[in-house]
Amino acid sequence: MKKYLNLFDFSQKVDYKTEILAGLTVALALIPEAVAFSLIAGLSPLTGLYAAFVVGLVTAILGGRPGMISGATGAVAVVIVALAISHGPEYVFATVVLAGIIQVAAGLLRLGKLMRLVPHPVIFGFVNGLAVIIFMSQLNQFKVENAAGDLVWMQGAQLFLMLGLVLITMLIIWGLPKLTKAIPATLVAVLVTFGIVLAFGIETKTVGDIASIQGGFPPFHIPMVPLTLDTFLLILPYAAIMAGVGLIESLLTLNIIDEITETRGRGNKECVAQGSANILSGFFSGMGGCAMLGQSLINVSSGARARLSGITAAVMLLIFVMFGAGLIEKVPMAALTGLMIMVAIGTFEWASLKTLNKMPKSDILVMVLVTVVTIVLHNLALAVLVGVIIAALVFAWDNAKRIRARKRIDEEGVKHYEIYGPLFFGSVQAFSDKFDVLNDPEEVVIDFSESRVVDMSGIEALNKLTERYKKQGKKLHLKYLSGDCRRLLSNADAIIEVNIIEDPDYKVATDKI
Repeated sequence: MKKYLNLFDFSQKVDYKTEILAGLTVALALIPEAVAFSLIAGLSPLTGLYAAFVVGLVTAILGGRPGMISGATGAVAVVIVALAISHGPEYVFATVVLAGIIQVAAGLLRLGKLMRLVPHPVIFGFVNGLAVIIFMSQLNQFKVENAAGDLVWMQGAQLFLMLGLVLITMLIIWGLPKLTKAIPATLVAVLVTFGIVLAFGIETKTVGDIASIQGGFPPFHIPMVPLTLDTFLLILPYAAIMAGVGLIESLLTLNIIDEITETRGRGNKECVAQGSANILSGFFSGMGGCAMLGQSLINVSSGARARLSGITAAVMLLIFVMFGAGLIEKVPMAALTGLMIMVAIGTFEWASLKTLNKMPKSDILVMVLVTVVTIVLHNLALAVLVGVIIAALVFAWDNAKRIRARKRIDEEGVKHYEIYGPLFFGSVQAFSDKFDVLNDPEEVVIDFSESRVVDMSGIEALNKLTERYKKQGKKLHLKYLSGDCRRLLSNADAIIEVNIIEDPDYKVATDKI
């Protein structure tokens, strides 16, 4: 409990200027994303902005990874869009609260450790797919509405002007750190581009052209939905998927930021923080959210390492909404587009391309598949799940091929099969093929000192093998079973009948039939 109450590490050296400037940069970049994601979800822009403030502030204070940024995300928006269209925002708020409760439960049950099951190729695929999504989402900024109201590509001077401003922003972000790191390059790039547009009176798309961000403090609001079982059953699937998406994206982002900063965050604490943030977001008219890899990379690349940057970003976002909307709405989208394109470039794991010819083909398949699913479906949770399943099946296939049997007959005429490799659903066929039941002697011993019976399929394989020897009037014994294997067989003694040879080294007390 003490660890959870110890929110701030006062022994950590904090660069206040860097933290505050990084937080200001993140706040500027959060605005167009929060607006865009709320529109994707079929909700008002303020719903996304309120979520960005509440989720960002709570996770910055309580989260398990200082320096990580959370807010309204596209992954969450995709989950709730159908519910928002069919039942309206009140049901969305209730769903966000329920998803938060599920996430808190996951953290308290210490399920954050399940991230260990995500292989590195899946993380590569997730990051690369997210980088492509971030880049592709910026292409819409190069489109305008025609007379019919359809989006078409910019042309002529308008296109070259937009490209020029974007390239200036990207050039500053790339080049300024080579000269000085006293001020975050991302903030300088946005301010310089903003200054150029104002100084020369350039007509270009601004944040205000997307939607107005004028609003007040997020109002406390209990979701107006019937408190019935039907309502619970309606929102439960959406809440469960949202909770899963949020935790997967948050914990993957945590791992990636851990690698960049060479420190270690706390996954279970992050789960509790994300859940608490979503519960509050649902009660303060927000659409909910999770960790944002792009914004976290902006923050970390600006030099931020403490909680202050995340707190600053959330507070500045609210200040912009309440008092500075008129000014922020004049910020050119070209500046934010250049910023997000550089984020996409920085997000992409270019090292994964260099190692393609050195990685196993199965890992390449998993990485490419996760990337494609992420890009095509924009469903990060599904992409990661598919990657984990494929990786697990590949692992099972590889282990299924590794089962071996060394055979010998001792001086008493007993045949011994010394098994190497795990006996599980993938290896049972290869295991069964090792035995020559018809030509074996009257007594056979299977030595499991270098093997393990892993699952029910392994038990059933032993049962069938026992029956085959029994039909031939021969005896089958198992030897050197580990404790967990013996317990597994003991639990299944209703369907299997074999002799287990007493093993003095492993202290098996009896021969059990």
